[in-house]
Amino acid sequence: MISRHLDRSMEKLKKMILELSAAVEQDVQMAVQAVSERNPRLAQLVIDSDNDIDKLEVDIEEECLQILALHQPVAIDLRFVVSVLKINNDLERVGDEAVNIAERAQYLAQSQVFEIPFDFTIMLEKSKLMLQHALDALMNMDAALAHQVGAQDDEIDELNRQMYTYVQDSIRAQPEHVEALIHLLSVSRHLERIADYATNIAEDVVYMIEGEIIRHKPENFV
Repeated sequence: MISRHLDRSMEKLKKMILELSAAVEQDVQMAVQAVSERNPRLAQLVIDSDNDIDKLEVDIEEECLQILALHQPVAIDLRFVVSVLKINNDLERVGDEAVNIAERAQYLAQSQVFEIPFDFTIMLEKSKLMLQHALDALMNMDAALAHQVGAQDDEIDELNRQMYTYVQDSIRAQPEHVEALIHLLSVSRHLERIADYATNIAEDVVYMIEGEIIRHKPENFV
């Protein structure tokens, strides 16, 4: 009987984290699109959805604590609940970063259109793909895919460093667009943070499946 109740609670928790993952991924997608299209309406949708994400994050935390208190899970079930507690927090922070990007998109939509001397979409797409891979690894319990996320993080870090150089050069060449360029630099920083959270999620997926903590063993996360 206890096992049956635990199974139902675990299934409910899986559905809840899946719902949060889908909502956060959608917000990142819309925020990225809002920047690319200079679309303030789309950006506002991301900002308005943040309260729903915050509520779901709290609900998931309460569900995890209830499972730990009532069912005292062990082995893989315990690792799953502990991992979800950490992943839940990272997903909420990704949602916050999506809001930050959406706010930058609103400003850029109102600023004078100017030519950006670098391909900003590469970093946008790579960060979004990295988050998708981390969430797919979570939903499919795919440790191999989770391990791949660590290698992708190095690419985002390098793109972020390049962005700083590009923005510095652009400010000197186009000082009249300095505020817009600084907002673009902020988008780059927020995307880099999303990539870091995706890495955290992937590390927790590896722990969930393999029972090994690799957060302080980056050489194993490739």
